[in-house]
Amino acid sequence: MPLPHSNSALASLLDLLDLEQIEQDIFRGLSRSAVVPRVFGGQVAAQALVAAGRTVPADRSANSLHSYFLRPGDPGAPIVYTVDRIRDGRSFTTRRVVAVQHGQPIFHLSASFQTYEEGLEHQAPMPQAPDPETLPTAAEMLPRHADRFLDPSVVDRLLEARAAVDLRYVDDPPYASVGTPREPRSQVWFRTSGKLDGEIDQPMLHVCLATYVSDMTLLDSVLLAHGRGGWATGDVVGASLDHAMWFHRPFRADEWLLYDQESPSASGGRGLGQARIYTRDGHLAVTVIQEGVVRVPR
Repeated sequence: MPLPHSNSALASLLDLLDLEQIEQDIFRGLSRSAVVPRVFGGQVAAQALVAAGRTVPADRSANSLHSYFLRPGDPGAPIVYTVDRIRDGRSFTTRRVVAVQHGQPIFHLSASFQTYEEGLEHQAPMPQAPDPETLPTAAEMLPRHADRFLDPSVVDRLLEARAAVDLRYVDDPPYASVGTPREPRSQVWFRTSGKLDGEIDQPMLHVCLATYVSDMTLLDSVLLAHGRGGWATGDVVGASLDHAMWFHRPFRADEWLLYDQESPSASGGRGLGQARIYTRDGHLAVTVIQEGVVRVPR
């Protein structure tokens, strides 16, 4: 995958998504160092979608994915993605992907792809949000709250892990408002930290990049409802359980996208997050739903 710019963090992320094909319908991906001692879930989901997309005709775009996180991934070992060609219909293509490490499945994804067609049109309106340029960057926001973290070095690790993405919170993130329950809703603007062009500037890449980012903040609204700061502050432990996305309209991951997130429920040690991703001009691009383990340490 040629790298079209000098942004090293984004170049590294694009390399991460450029899987090695080791056999027909079998691909291998590497991992980057994670902030926590396991593979970032958004990485595995994005790589699995890349693997599925490599087996689908170019005129069919992703319309949905449904996935389960089965085991923590080992960031020091390659991940092998095996694609099953479940169905190739006249309009829709279905693929199933199993991600394996150390001989065990760690992730399972089913994805659907569709040829373009005209149809009925309506959408939920885009909510109000300030312009992203008026909001603090992660480099401005995180150091202000370093004293909230159990380990202040988390700030540098988070900044490094997210350097490929410009992600800006509309309101204070959970770690900035520990102890103060709020409405279970969170908004962030995001885009890649550089433009995508050249051979790699394909719609499928933008979809995979949005999949990668979608796992970063979706459970924030669960934490906000209970005044919890998150794993870095030590007041909860958690992990993603499942993740589903529906891709409604074309979008670009290198242009500002509004991620409007809320949590309708938490119970049984689990929290549910649901969200919509809008383009800056108001088009509903993606719907996302995720459930995760959210436990209070004993």
